[in-house]
Amino acid sequence: MTVESTAARKPRRSSTGGGKRASAKKAAPQESTEPELVQLLTPEGKRVKSAKTAEYDAYVAGITAEELRGLYRDMVLTRRFDAEATALQRQGELGLWASLLGQEAAQIGSGRATRDDDYVFPTYREHGVAWCRGVDPTNLLGMFRGVNNGGWDPNSNNFHLYTIVIGSQTLHATGYAMGVAKDGADSAVIAYFGDGASSQGDVAESFTFSAVYNAPVVFFCQNNQWAISEPTEKQTRVPLYQRAQGYGFPGVRVDGNDVLAVLAVTKWALERARNGEGPALIEAFTYRMGAHTTSDDPSKYRSDDERVAWEAKDPILRLRAYLESEGHADEKFFAELDDESETLGKRVREVVRAMPDPDLMAIFENVYADGHALVDEERAQFAAYQASFADGEGK
Repeated sequence: MTVESTAARKPRRSSTGGGKRASAKKAAPQESTEPELVQLLTPEGKRVKSAKTAEYDAYVAGITAEELRGLYRDMVLTRRFDAEATALQRQGELGLWASLLGQEAAQIGSGRATRDDDYVFPTYREHGVAWCRGVDPTNLLGMFRGVNNGGWDPNSNNFHLYTIVIGSQTLHATGYAMGVAKDGADSAVIAYFGDGASSQGDVAESFTFSAVYNAPVVFFCQNNQWAISEPTEKQTRVPLYQRAQGYGFPGVRVDGNDVLAVLAVTKWALERARNGEGPALIEAFTYRMGAHTTSDDPSKYRSDDERVAWEAKDPILRLRAYLESEGHADEKFFAELDDESETLGKRVREVVRAMPDPDLMAIFENVYADGHALVDEERAQFAAYQASFADGEGK
């Protein structure tokens, strides 16, 4: 397999005879082709090595069968949790849910590459990374139920609260990383964002500051190819990882459905950050198999053929095929994991149903520091509306 990097290239200039200037033409967008990327495990579960991936391969060369089973377990349990959360939202127990279906390898591979003293800045879909950082998955659900603003202490696991404002956490991560460097620590920071967030100005600013100050931060872009209904080709004319070149730090595109490759590339990027070599951009090329959130209908903007093609690259099936072919796991392991998965799903359901209902009137709090007449009026109207249901008038 091959690997893309951001090595500098001199642009080619066209010329015409007699010194005449060539007629101006609008540059055509690049044709969409299957990208070259770092891949250590094929969709069929075959282990591959090449001279071009040797630098990254070295980071997983000594991985054990137990560690591989651990990665598989992480992905399976994360997917089970995600499926339960989606079902709970459909049943009215959660207000919204952002599924990670299809992105398990990108999250587990990168999450397991971090050290305890590294600091993670997520968006709102990094449930697998939260799992790797030791955050109880049930703690993720309070915010989506509307009963708290996060549900966990960020400093207990060095895992920041979820960020809803698109792209803003990359600036937070950059500032934190600059502080880490000033403190002389050898830890690193990793910031997660999606292909849609890559178009935000906050992300561009964080690239600038991190490069200028040589901040120990890794920017991890999960390119699931759809920013809600907007395809990546509507946002950029070059692969996202190549943007790093303009800021003066390396960028790498990795197969985001290959947990082994993601683990290796993220270890590489975090190590160089800890060693004072500055930021790096990882583009994990993956696919969002489900909806953007439970309020979205992806069938309105993408084809079933596309989804089916990517289901054949399922990250969990890929690793299972490798485990089975190498004799690293038997049927007993898979059966026990199925039982553990069901136990997790049951616990998640019980915890959510035991949570209190959200305070519907809380939306009117903290709108203005000193209160506002219009907000007071809206609060009274909403209270009367809610009361009408109890009286039977609103039915």
